[in-house]
This record gives sequence, structure tokens and C-alpha cells, in this order.
Amino acid sequence: MHLVRRAVPPVLLSGLLLAGCSSAPQSGSDTPGKNGTPAAGPSGTAPTGAAEIPVGAGPQKTYTVQQQPAAGSCRYRYEKGEPLEDTTCTPGATSPAVTQANLARTICRKSGYTKGIRPPESVTGPEKRANAASYGYTGRLGDAEYDHLISLELGGDPNDARNLWVEPPDPGHKTGSGVNNLKDPVESKLHTAVCSGKVPLRAAQQAIVTDWTTALSKLGLA
Repeated sequence: MHLVRRAVPPVLLSGLLLAGCSSAPQSGSDTPGKNGTPAAGPSGTAPTGAAEIPVGAGPQKTYTVQQQPAAGSCRYRYEKGEPLEDTTCTPGATSPAVTQANLARTICRKSGYTKGIRPPESVTGPEKRANAASYGYTGRLGDAEYDHLISLELGGDPNDARNLWVEPPDPGHKTGSGVNNLKDPVESKLHTAVCSGKVPLRAAQQAIVTDWTTALSKLGLA
């Protein structure tokens, strides 16, 4: 009995070979930015493959003091002297109450949104002191801001511990002169861009959690 050898069709052979191999990176994929996070695209949209930002509980009628990371477990980063958050301790968190579809009724309405959802000092005070210990901040607390990484005016969650950090004062800040930092103007410009339709909400949120010092330039707003 003679065995008949049949040739494998080239197309099938190619498929069998590829099935056991990982595909090569495609051209035009997102270029990683700092810390491996893909940089925002030129259109101002959130980059494909960008890490999902956690979603918090949203505004509450009654807030409770949230547990903070363990003392000394967080580390500041610096970009040209400006303080940045620890991305593990403070990855940011969005509010489920704010979406691209309801901007006019939430963050873009004329007044009252942030004031109506901001936690009271009786809650943020203890949180701020505990978070200062998390980051090892030993300066004057009155000069540091207990900051929403994604600001309330950009749809950040009001009291999720992942969205709050003790932001040290800017370099050259005079001790005792109170809170004054360069992140606040960035937040205001992003808010204006989102509410005017220049930048999608998601893109603004992603840019500020990636690196607030470069958020405006990455979105073409600098």
C-alpha cells in the first residue's frame, strides 16, 4: 500500500504558522509617553489603549472620611521642579455623574456645581492630614493643597481617595503665604476647552492624570 503525500496549500500553511506566533506591532500605534502611558493624539481625543481611569462613587449627600494609603507609601515625582502625584497611590477617579452628554447640566453650567458637591472640611481635614503622612509631606499644611487630581470642574470624583493628594507648594513659594500653585490655571483652561467643545471630557481627564504639567501642550492648548 502506497502512502500519498498531499501538499499543504500555501494559504493554510501560512495560517498554521501565524496561529502559533504573536503578531508584530502595527505601524501607527500609540507612542508611549511618560510612565508607559500613551500620549494623547493630535485630535485631542483620548489615546487608544490608554489605561482606564477608576470611577468613584460620585457626589454623596453625606461624606465620610476615607482611608488613605499607608504612611510613607507614596512618593512625589517632579517635572521641572513642579510636584506630581504618585500614580499608584493617586491614579485619579472620575465621577459617574459627569458624562460627555450631560456637560451643560453638570460641570459646564454657569454656577453651583462644584460648590454643591464639595466635601466639608470636617471630612477633608482629617483626610488631608492622613494623606500628608502617606506622602511623607512635612511642610506647612496651610501651604499645601488637598487637591483633586482630576478637578471637580473636570468631572473628578469628590471624595475618592484615589483622586485626592496633598499637593506641595510650587518651587519658590513663600512659606506661610497660603495655597498658590500652577496646576489650578491648567485645570481652568482645560475646563474652558471642554465646555467650548474644543476637547472631549475624556481626553482632558486622561491628559491631567498622565502629567498635569504637559496636559495643555499635549492637547494643543498651550
